[in-house]
Amino acid sequence: MSITAAAIDAAKDQGRAAFVGYLPAGYPDKETSIAAAIALARGGADVIEIGIPYSDPVMDGPVIQQATTEVLQRGFRIDEVFEIVAAVTEATDAAVLVMTYYNLIDRMGPQTFARRLAEAGGAGAITPDLIPDEAAEWIAAAEAHDLDRVFLAAPTSTDQRLRRIAELSRGFVYGVSLMGVTGARSTVSDAAADVVARTKAAGAERVCVGLGVSTRAHVEEIGAYADGVIVGTALVAALRDGGPEAVEQLAGELSGTAPLR
Repeated sequence: MSITAAAIDAAKDQGRAAFVGYLPAGYPDKETSIAAAIALARGGADVIEIGIPYSDPVMDGPVIQQATTEVLQRGFRIDEVFEIVAAVTEATDAAVLVMTYYNLIDRMGPQTFARRLAEAGGAGAITPDLIPDEAAEWIAAAEAHDLDRVFLAAPTSTDQRLRRIAELSRGFVYGVSLMGVTGARSTVSDAAADVVARTKAAGAERVCVGLGVSTRAHVEEIGAYADGVIVGTALVAALRDGGPEAVEQLAGELSGTAPLR
């Protein structure tokens, strides 16, 4: 069974939406990024996304872009991702996914990437720039190594495209709450609930919502209709400003396992 789906379903059995947290691989350095991901799990994350730094991101907002730029400037190697995933999966019970632009998978070779990710204990991959129609090689590799594959559903996705996304995703569908890049915002887009409803109607079993989520109020609002709530920028800013301890504190507040400051 899908590791990610099992984590989301376990949260549902507890009467809540799953808490999904994102952190960049290797930020601010490899060992601290491992400590931060472990702290994220201690703070209540059911699913952890490890973002692979990329030179030309199309989805990342300024906070994440700055973090990944710093990682690339210090000479980041993609091998570090598998080392980080292995360390985090060994130390936590969270499902650990990588989030990556597909060019990096394609360059290594989908079968090689999938094999190494599975060997590290990874649950699968989120590929924000890969559409199902062009994903045959990745789907085959993920199937061969029993990995989840997460595609994105946006407010502009047609019903036909949503059916394809629902059919070919495994683990969950990533519901994009707005058109734009990642970043903390004061309110959640009204489109988020519609994206979830349409994607579920298209056949998706689990839809998690991200982009713009930064407060406990956002988590509660989205958790009322989505299977999981994804937080990235706010956690990266916490790591930047306060290290792994700040990540754990914020994760606890967002997940509801720690009191608000």
